[in-house]
Amino acid sequence: MTSITSLRMNLKRLLWATAAVCLVSLLSACSTAPPEGLQGVKPFDVQRYQGTWYEMARLDHSFERNMTDVSARYTIQADGSVQVVNRGFNSVKNEWKEAVGKALFTGDTDRGSLKVSFFGPFYGGYHVVALDPDYRWSMVVGPDRDYLWILARDKQLDPDVKAQLLAQAQAFGLATDKLIWVSHTR
Repeated sequence: MTSITSLRMNLKRLLWATAAVCLVSLLSACSTAPPEGLQGVKPFDVQRYQGTWYEMARLDHSFERNMTDVSARYTIQADGSVQVVNRGFNSVKNEWKEAVGKALFTGDTDRGSLKVSFFGPFYGGYHVVALDPDYRWSMVVGPDRDYLWILARDKQLDPDVKAQLLAQAQAFGLATDKLIWVSHTR
């Protein structure tokens, strides 16, 4: 075998290996299962969950960076899916941003585990791991412990509830020291 042929074969193998690594990374980034040891609450009533929720706190991610006044509106659709409208104010660009997505249950509809997509066929996990019996606040995680949101029906969270949720999040192994507390002034 000539050195050029050998070089081409090695390059081909390298390209296939790189493509395989990228595919595995992409698929794992789109995981819809909850983090190990956590699961969505049960019972869960999507009828009671729908409506507007205000983001009280979150772990930092590029898709919400510099956002204040963040809210999420969940609306049940005729086909059983849930329309998700996330809205927030980008304090750097001085403008409102909105993203519309679709959520589907990943299993039983009485468990708070869904998958959400804001672009095409790619879904990420959305797991309600703590929920007020009156549906006044919730704690949501993504497919791993790098995603955490604390949501409430009002723009303020009772200090006792905040302390309770922080203790529960710490028990779940979530980085509460890295939470961004979202202002709601607009």
